[in-house]
Amino acid sequence: MNIERELIITILKLTKTGSVSHKLINRAAQISSQVAGNLLGKLQMNGLIHLKKDMVKADSLQRIKLAVKAINLGADLERVGSFLKWQEFENMAAIALTRNNCIIEKNLRFKHAGRKWEIDIVGCKKPVAVCIDCKHWHRGMQPSTLKKIVEDQVERTFALAKSLPSLSSRVECASWDEAKLVPAVLSLVVGRFKYYDNVPIVPILQLQDFLSQLPAYADSLKHFTKQLAN
Repeated sequence: MNIERELIITILKLTKTGSVSHKLINRAAQISSQVAGNLLGKLQMNGLIHLKKDMVKADSLQRIKLAVKAINLGADLERVGSFLKWQEFENMAAIALTRNNCIIEKNLRFKHAGRKWEIDIVGCKKPVAVCIDCKHWHRGMQPSTLKKIVEDQVERTFALAKSLPSLSSRVECASWDEAKLVPAVLSLVVGRFKYYDNVPIVPILQLQDFLSQLPAYADSLKHFTKQLAN
């Protein structure tokens, strides 16, 4: 058993609703207080948790980083993902987009061609609107499954492009003269594929870098250009 991995999983599980005592973590992880203390000190030194007296706390970014570390230590992806709140993953994506000066819309619901659609996050920074599908605990993304995920996101993005500018009150890019809508899939960890059919598969901790480089190569990615000027 990898003791550090099991301790991290226990921290993820117990800090899901807030701070937790050092003693409770020891008991749940079935680790001696001395070993747990040493490992917790190491995690704090690496900026992965906050320790205050006998309490352990981890903010959203720290919990994402803890999850990635546990998976890198061999933990099951879906087991780890089950301890992350959906909002944490989505909020981390929103923070990265906002830091990149994007105007965002989360859980965008709209109708097109007689169907209801939903996109997890749309981040708009002229002239690009990146349409993100969050897959925060998807197991491994095998080619057949990844193909379906990408095709679905491409279809959603196309539907959004066709719907513009009718969503002008909700989506920033609807007010532009022209918009390039780029579908993307966000994952928890680095997978086997960086792209599928020119659609980027972006690990959450690499999203900031992806966004900073996106304007330079958006044209080389799968995208839909919508002319909106009258």
